[in-house]
Amino acid sequence: MLDYDEEAERYDAARGGEPRAAAAAEALLSLVPAGAGRLLDAACGTGIVTRRLAAARAGLRVTGVDRSAAMIGRAAARLPGAVLRADARRLPFGAGSFDAVSSVWLLHLAAVPDARTIVGECARVLRPGGVYVTTVDKGPSHNVGSDIDAVLTARPPSVVPDSAGAVAAYAREHGLRPAGRARFTGRGQGRSPRRTIADLRRGWFMTLPPGDPLAERFAARLAALPDQDRPRPDPVFTLLAFEKP
Repeated sequence: MLDYDEEAERYDAARGGEPRAAAAAEALLSLVPAGAGRLLDAACGTGIVTRRLAAARAGLRVTGVDRSAAMIGRAAARLPGAVLRADARRLPFGAGSFDAVSSVWLLHLAAVPDARTIVGECARVLRPGGVYVTTVDKGPSHNVGSDIDAVLTARPPSVVPDSAGAVAAYAREHGLRPAGRARFTGRGQGRSPRRTIADLRRGWFMTLPPGDPLAERFAARLAALPDQDRPRPDPVFTLLAFEKP
């Protein structure tokens, strides 16, 4: 698991920067009702997407939360007075506080019980008629059929806590019903072999811990691929929306 306090400084540059943030914000807002007044961005990270949500619609008041102190420090510079440090499993807001809640690239990081709890918390702070929007299938989205994916497909399997089916089940358990879907390109996130090796050695792949002999065997196979610095195609991410009756 990556240390997101350590990741904060390079997070945006390593993950597509503003072009990716723009694509994510546009797709997310396409699922948020036009009349929404308050939106909570759970696990807002550096605020690079959150800021765009706030700027895109006049009258939409956006609040961001994240449990990483370093991430929140960067988000606060982008949205002064609108972010706070908090764990998405225990949101510090009353029931029905928001018209919309988003969690972009969060659930894939959680164990299944925590993912279920996060969805429950997001549902709790939604008002009736509000919408929860979240990314699903984050890990599988990176499989674009490249030679890198051909190498990585042999790695030990892991649980996918943010699969579309699992997230729909969490939502249903907490009284939410499907309300839409959107997709967007993760611009600037196409992997090169060299970048994938660096990510592997930083703990990106949960079943290949850094320093493990198996991880190094995968690194060697990746190092043997051609065009070490050529990015392969960008991933395409999926957002699902759920409404609180």
